[in-house]
Parts: sequence; structure tokens; C-alpha cells
Amino acid sequence: MVSSPPPLLLLLFLLLPSLCSSAPAFLRSPPSRLAHPSSFVAQQPVWFRQRLDHFSSQDRREFQQRYYEFLDYFKDPNAPIFLRICGESTCSGIPNDYLLVLAKKFGAAVVSLEHRYYGESSPFEELTTDNLKYLSSKQALFDLASYRNFYQESINKKFNTTEKENPWIVFGVSYPGALSAWFRLKFPHLVRGSLSSSGVVLAVHNYTAFDQQVAASAGPACANALRDVTQEVDKALTSNSHKIKALFGVEQLKNDGDFRYLLADAAAEAFQYGNPDILCLPLVAAYSSGQNVVAAYAEFVKLFFFGIFGVNPISYDQEHLKLTKSGPDTGDRQWWYQVCTEVAYFQVAPSQNSIRSPGVNEKYHLDLCANVFGNGTYPEVDITNLYYGGSGITEGCDQFYCNR
Repeated sequence: MVSSPPPLLLLLFLLLPSLCSSAPAFLRSPPSRLAHPSSFVAQQPVWFRQRLDHFSSQDRREFQQRYYEFLDYFKDPNAPIFLRICGESTCSGIPNDYLLVLAKKFGAAVVSLEHRYYGESSPFEELTTDNLKYLSSKQALFDLASYRNFYQESINKKFNTTEKENPWIVFGVSYPGALSAWFRLKFPHLVRGSLSSSGVVLAVHNYTAFDQQVAASAGPACANALRDVTQEVDKALTSNSHKIKALFGVEQLKNDGDFRYLLADAAAEAFQYGNPDILCLPLVAAYSSGQNVVAAYAEFVKLFFFGIFGVNPISYDQEHLKLTKSGPDTGDRQWWYQVCTEVAYFQVAPSQNSIRSPGVNEKYHLDLCANVFGNGTYPEVDITNLYYGGSGITEGCDQFYCNR
């Protein structure tokens, strides 16, 4: 008779197939700016010294990297350790979400490591292009591996044990989801399982599917209203760009492409984070009744995207992205560097039935990369996919990880 698997093995069975998921429609990780301080179970930072360059035997420089830990459910020294991967923004703590439900069920410790160069884990005060050369997913994976071993040793000391290995499971969403999958792939000896939620494991140069998914999520009526907004805005930009930008409260965006990108993002994030009605109900009503659909969209952008969602329009300004001063709340320049050198995911307009302006094209993205980081900056998408396997990561999952 076959016995039922132990609870931890059952959890691993549920987690490991998630490594086989395809890339999602959207790339950006859930915004920590929406989290209220009371929604965190741990916000007291802990620090350890991390190596700056994991790929150089001569470079021994280090920097302080921030992490958080939650041990309330961790009573058994043999219980699992859940590593929650932070991504392309400040890591403010460990949020009280479903991962904590799993931690309580399995008596797990929960730890979370801030991504290098984000939040307070920046190696440099000045984020010049030269200083950013140590910012990559490859370096970040070695950060996780180094941290995992460091923390395992600290747990062994805490319980006065030697050479004990707790079962580690890594969790991530979107870009951290890709890191979670890649960590399981590259360091199988360090981790038992990975939950890669919406893990963007396949780097894409021209990601037209992004806009196509926005249209599908919007539905025909809302998508047509958004297309009408785009057409009217593009016309207005040729006649009086200052006036149309003032309607949205973003006169500071001198580059028309930056303005167009902001408008496309505002719609996309409404669907990405589960707020379609806030966008579509008033927009479709205005469109159907012949009212000013651009004004209706402007109200949504100002009240929801800027107001409730907390997006600062300056984050779309290339002149802002060129600023090199590091700080705990900065992340736009760093993420664009990763986009422009490693993963791309250029959210360009499809050739037909596009929601976003055709001005948001490959040239806009490549010009941004050159303008912000210098000529010659180009995303090595093929190398990224060759290194990690792209969507072929599922083959290894089927043959080894998921059936292990």
C-alpha cells in the first residue's frame, strides 16, 4: 500500500510544478508602495556582508545587504525555511499574506532578502552606468545562494547543531518569480522547491503580447475606448503637446514617448492589479455617450494611477532616470538598467489593434537605453535565454524537478 506523503513533501509537490509556468502578460512585480505598515509581520532589518562581484576571484569588495526574518512559527529545528525573494523595489519587510498561512501550517521560518542595488542594499552611493555593472540577475542569484548558506549556519548555531540542512523553499512573483525558478535551476542542491508565480523566465526583446493581453483583459468595449484615447492623444501631441500633458497633470514630461508610455502603463496596471472596473466603467460610459473620453481617462490617471496607486509621473521622465544619486526609495534607474542590458521585455505596440501608441516602439526603448545609460547599451536577450533556458526550463522541470 502506498502511504500518503508527509505534509512537507505534499507542499513540494504543489510548488515544484509551478516552475513549469509560462511567462505572464505583465512583468512588473506587485508594488510594495500599496502595503500599509500594519500588513507586515516583520519590519526590523538585519544585515550581513555580501560580496560585490561573485564572478571575480580578485575583487573582494563587499557591501551591506538587508534582510528580514520571521520566526514565530519556527519551533522545530528541522522545519522548513521559506525564502521570499524581493525584487526591483525597496524591500520593506515580510508582508502578512498567504505565505504566512503556509508558514504557520508547516512551522516554517520566513526570511526575505533585499535585491542588490534596491532599497538600502546598494553597494554605491552613485548609480553611474559603470557602478551599475554588478547589477544583474546572475549576481542576484549568487546573493541568494550566499545568503542561504549564511542563514543556514546561523540557524545551526541557534540550535547548537552542526552540518544540518533545513529544507529550503524559495518564493517569488514576476521578476522575483523568475529568480525563484532560476535559483531552483542553478542551485538544486540548496533548495527543495520553488514557487515561481508569474515567473518571467523567458526574456523577450519586443514584447507585443503585453499590449495584446491588455486588450484581451479589457474586453471589446473598454479596449475600443482605450484605442480612441490613444488616437486622440497622439493627435493632440502634434498640435499642442503642453495642453494635453497638462490635462493629465504631467507637464514635466518633455519627451512625448515618455508621456505615451505612462498612459499605456496606467491602463495596464489597472488590469494587472485587479481594478478593471475603476478604469473601464467610466471610460466606456463616456465613449458610448459621445462624451470626452480623453478627459475621462485623464481623471482615472490622476485619481487612481497617481492618487490611489501612488505612481509618481517623474519616474517616467528620462531626465529623472539619468540621475545617479542612490537612495532607499529609488528603483526606476536600476530596473531600467536591467531591462536595457539583460531582459528587455520592451512593451512595444503591436502592428494591429494596438492599445498603446505606435510611438511606443522598439526605437523608443533603445533610444531610452542609450540616452540614460550611454551609447552601446543593449539588452542581451539571447544570452539571458541561453543561460537560463528560456521557456525550455519546463523540459528540465518535467524530466527532473517536478518528478523528483
